[in-house]
Amino acid sequence: MAWNEPGGGNQHDPWSGGGRNGDKKGGGGNGGGNGGPPDLDEALKKFQDKLNGMLGNGRKRRGGAGGNGGNGGSTNAFALPGIIGVILVAIWAASGFYLVDQSERGVVLRFGKYNDIVGPGLHWNPPIIDDVREVNVTKVRSLSQTKSMLTQDENIVEVQMSVQYQVSNPRDFLLNVRAPEISLENAMDSALRHEVGSADMNDILTSGRELLASNVKSRLQSYLDNYGVGLTLQTINVESTSAPAAVQDSFDDVIKAREDRQRTINQALAYENSILPEAQGQAQRIIEEAEGYKESVVAKSQGEANRFTSLLTEYQKAPEIIRERMYLETMGEVLGKTNKVLVDVENGNSLMYLPLDKLANKSSAAAEDSSGMSRSELDRVSRQASDALSRSQSTDSSNSIRREGR
Repeated sequence: MAWNEPGGGNQHDPWSGGGRNGDKKGGGGNGGGNGGPPDLDEALKKFQDKLNGMLGNGRKRRGGAGGNGGNGGSTNAFALPGIIGVILVAIWAASGFYLVDQSERGVVLRFGKYNDIVGPGLHWNPPIIDDVREVNVTKVRSLSQTKSMLTQDENIVEVQMSVQYQVSNPRDFLLNVRAPEISLENAMDSALRHEVGSADMNDILTSGRELLASNVKSRLQSYLDNYGVGLTLQTINVESTSAPAAVQDSFDDVIKAREDRQRTINQALAYENSILPEAQGQAQRIIEEAEGYKESVVAKSQGEANRFTSLLTEYQKAPEIIRERMYLETMGEVLGKTNKVLVDVENGNSLMYLPLDKLANKSSAAAEDSSGMSRSELDRVSRQASDALSRSQSTDSSNSIRREGR
């Protein structure tokens, strides 16, 4: 059945709690005297009363007089926003606590401007006002890149390099540069190209890799300090250096030829080290022999000079005796070297002793020195000479006998 029937006999208003009679009795009850919708202020007041009852304020309102009821209602109207404000403040204050890890540092920004750096532990900063950004300062980060670049001798090499670094200044790391890793990569590329462009290809590919890494590290660290990135380099490693793939085979041939050259040089040096000491020893021996010969000749000359001086002194004392002695010694030296025998036939001494063995030895030595004959040939010649000499002696003896017979 409809709440408002046609004809006006029975009006049922859902806000009035009854029909037309109720509206007349109530006067200003729920819906007003005209039977319209209820007052919004009255509905809100009822809601506050219920809420105050739940919060414990309904007892005070029921026990008070009618005149004091209006003041209690206005007071309770401001109690709910205060409680809500206190709760919100408590939540805001509690959200300001934060914990910084041992490996991190907190950079505090107050209204977007740098304020402070906090260490590890529990801290509190007002939320919304302060913004805390945590940065790990103990983590070792790494970056690697491979680039092709031109050397000093106008050759192209490919260099693969890796760098390990840490954050040394959290403030500079967060605020000075927008992208620190990209800045590090660009600075690394610049430093590497500068050092490779100042070196030869052979040095970079062989023995100059360690020196290249050291130079790049010092130059890159100076770049980062000038930029204010807040990074500190730990190590830089040159992973590999190679020629471009298009010329790798030819480059391998060059390296092989260079290694063959070095091997040949090493072999020559080894041969030199083995021959040179022997040659130096022989040279030293010849020098010492020459020194010995020099000393012997000098000593002999000095002895002969001293002998001549002594002989001169004796000659001045007895000239005849010394002259005869010198004559005899000289003749003895001269005749002692010859193999001829002088026989004095005028005195009649036809028979005499001849030292044939010594003559044979002297003749054999002279023959070996002059003609290079062997020992057997010299013995044969000496025997023939002995036989001839015997025959001549027998002939002389027979002639002497014949002369005596006559």
